[in-house]
Amino acid sequence: MTPPAASDASALPAALPTRSTAEWRALDAAHALHPFTDYKALAAEGSRIITRADGVYLWDSEGTRILDGMAGLWCVNAGYGRRELVDAAARQMTALPYYNLFFKTATPPAIELARKLVELTPAGLNHVFFTNSGSEANDTVIRMVRQYWALEDQPERRVIIGRHNGYHGSTVAATAMGGMGAMRRQGGLPLPDFEHIREPNRLRYGPDQSPEDFGRAAAGWLEEAIQAIGPGRVAAFIGEPIQGAGGLIVPPPGYWAEIQRICANHGILLIADEVICGFGRTGRWFGSQTFDIRPDIMTLAKGLSSGYLPIAAVMVGDRVSRTLIDKGGEFIHGFTYSGHPTACAVALENISILEREGLVDRVREDIGPFLMERLEGLRDHPLVGEVRGKGLMAGVELIRDKDQHSFFAPVGRVGTRCRDHCFSNNVVIRAVEDTMVMAPPLIITRDQIETMVDTLARALDRTQRDLPRLMSS
Repeated sequence: MTPPAASDASALPAALPTRSTAEWRALDAAHALHPFTDYKALAAEGSRIITRADGVYLWDSEGTRILDGMAGLWCVNAGYGRRELVDAAARQMTALPYYNLFFKTATPPAIELARKLVELTPAGLNHVFFTNSGSEANDTVIRMVRQYWALEDQPERRVIIGRHNGYHGSTVAATAMGGMGAMRRQGGLPLPDFEHIREPNRLRYGPDQSPEDFGRAAAGWLEEAIQAIGPGRVAAFIGEPIQGAGGLIVPPPGYWAEIQRICANHGILLIADEVICGFGRTGRWFGSQTFDIRPDIMTLAKGLSSGYLPIAAVMVGDRVSRTLIDKGGEFIHGFTYSGHPTACAVALENISILEREGLVDRVREDIGPFLMERLEGLRDHPLVGEVRGKGLMAGVELIRDKDQHSFFAPVGRVGTRCRDHCFSNNVVIRAVEDTMVMAPPLIITRDQIETMVDTLARALDRTQRDLPRLMSS
């Protein structure tokens, strides 16, 4: 990685004009609509303008260095400033900047990336459908699953079961399949034929049960849903190995084994959404390997290119692909940029970096356990109800009363205040309702983890001091 330039202006590409922070903010407020944003609140506060990055750090337009404890949005696994990825993009753009996979056409980067993904993912996932984002990948899954059952002469199998607080993207169909309540209440959702069960959150739903007993009980909610819907109508179950945007929910022991058994018993397709968990985040290449899940379909994105270019993929198991190939006609679905050659070239080089630097093993054997060890030291804080995580994804849930298992209301106000204290100390830690979530680049050092956790500890103290005013407002 290349050290950042000393001057903020010199870090900007030559094609961009040099402006003051105030000018950038004014232009942003005048013209940009941001994702997942309260526009009125943002206009009053103004955006923080990020101008460059290197390693695990960002720099804003004022020259302030910020430790990125969220790897962008769970995606910059290899870290910022990777010249190898820039060079891979330049080489491919020089040779073939773009062509599509329509019209019985293929390109070498897409072919090689498909081969590599088949090599890395669990056995039996031998075909790849490329998309540009996790949302698109999960949209593709919906159409693919329903096409599969139609070709199997069971078109009535249309219902896909997800989980409350499951996140599968923000397109209309992916939002309907997901279980994020606030998202599903906007835009005329929900759509029909999507159902949801409770997520395996032991702190909320089974604090007095052993992890093993709760795991079996939580998986049993799927069986109950199948019986209520009708086994002959259920097409698939989808879940993230670890729920990320839904609050960093780590499944208890035995949960995924029982989910697998229930799906197999009813002939239901099992879909693993690996958009967040994939490419080393849990200490294995994929969360499915961490929890011994054998999915029929797996969706990938984010860490596939470490966020350097948009690319995603649907890994399709033999059960589904054989039906699509042998019984199907045209699969009338795709995207202009599916298998974009430059994005595929960058993804291949990104995977090469993860392999040759041993970053996946490092997460499992060293830096992941160190993060959890340091976070365990926060467990006795009055605000901390639970510390949970795996590899380099962790959550610290804030709770009103540990003994009574009572939670803050309204949800999210306390977590947001803690997040803001972290931000003001130049560490990005996300608040998911009242859970503080961390997922830093896989290259993070022990010293940088110390900084991140120490900042969170101070933010917890400041948040506790703010509680009387927060609860009374």
